[in-house]
Amino acid sequence: MMAQKIRVGLIGFGISGQVFHAPVMRSIADLELVKITARKAEQKLIVSEKYPTASAVDHADEILNDDSIDLVVIATSNDMHYPFAKQALLAGKHVVVEKPFTNTSEQADELIALAKESGKILSVYHNLRFNSDFRTIKEVIKDERLGQIKNFEVRYDRFRNHLRPGAWREDNLPGSGIFYDLGAHLIDQTLQLFGRPNAVFADLTIQRPGAGAIDNFELLLYYPEMRVSLKGGMLAKEPTPRYTVFALNGNFLKNGVDPQEELLRAGAFPDEDPNWGKEDPAIYGKLNLLWNGEDLEETVTSKLGSYPDYYQNIADAILGKTPLIVTAEQGRDVIRIIELGIQSQAERRVMSLDNELIGY
Repeated sequence: MMAQKIRVGLIGFGISGQVFHAPVMRSIADLELVKITARKAEQKLIVSEKYPTASAVDHADEILNDDSIDLVVIATSNDMHYPFAKQALLAGKHVVVEKPFTNTSEQADELIALAKESGKILSVYHNLRFNSDFRTIKEVIKDERLGQIKNFEVRYDRFRNHLRPGAWREDNLPGSGIFYDLGAHLIDQTLQLFGRPNAVFADLTIQRPGAGAIDNFELLLYYPEMRVSLKGGMLAKEPTPRYTVFALNGNFLKNGVDPQEELLRAGAFPDEDPNWGKEDPAIYGKLNLLWNGEDLEETVTSKLGSYPDYYQNIADAILGKTPLIVTAEQGRDVIRIIELGIQSQAERRVMSLDNELIGY
């Protein structure tokens, strides 16, 4: 029988675990973080200072083999997502995996089958669905005043013209590079908005001297009446628009980024901030329409962002109160499109999806 609270073990306490998982889980009353893998002295200190209910452990096995733990959260390097998730499911745990779900869709399919066999929750941390900007773009599209959308463009850019020492994401390793890292978010958001595309085409490049992994990408997704362009790079010194929508009745432009990541990196906790997820009005989106024969310009107030909503849904799903919002099948579909994008780059051709996607 499950204890009153869902007991959580967190495997991985680098940037992902420290910034995107532990502080967010702390705000969910139904979750109790009880063990965190933390080998370094500075990591152990953070655990003791910020998470008094949790103990720092040196090895993942101390979590996986603990019968009292109900939920395992995997926030490791991408190459360890699949083996740790598999071990956790075989140990009878519910599992949350940091995105990207796995390095291959074959691995994802195996984990999905294991979760079904064991009757356990398996989800992927596509937290950018819970951003203020994405929630806003969903509402703008749902409003339908834009009319039929013809082009949808999204960018996820950063500026770092040097390589970060010791960063596995920049090495030539399976699952490395920003196509897996940032592209996974944009693909997931696009599938949520528009469903399954017919085909994809990718242009994947390495631009920074010495880099071993993709650091610039453009992915085109083909829909019957629309084209989607997803782009990301590491050389955007000047901020670029996050979302641009071109439709028959006009455009929507959204600059700026959701504030949650910056706050989390600064050490803030969602449960201590009554204004959590609220955007600065200076970056609200702009709607520009030709409406009833007249030009209409309108500032669109952004919706609140809330990463805690993800973990509240995980807790509610484990307790049988509600279906999962982010399913493993959806995470698998993101990986499949990434695979087809890599194949497209290698073969320099458009890749058909047929009916491969299973989460939509």
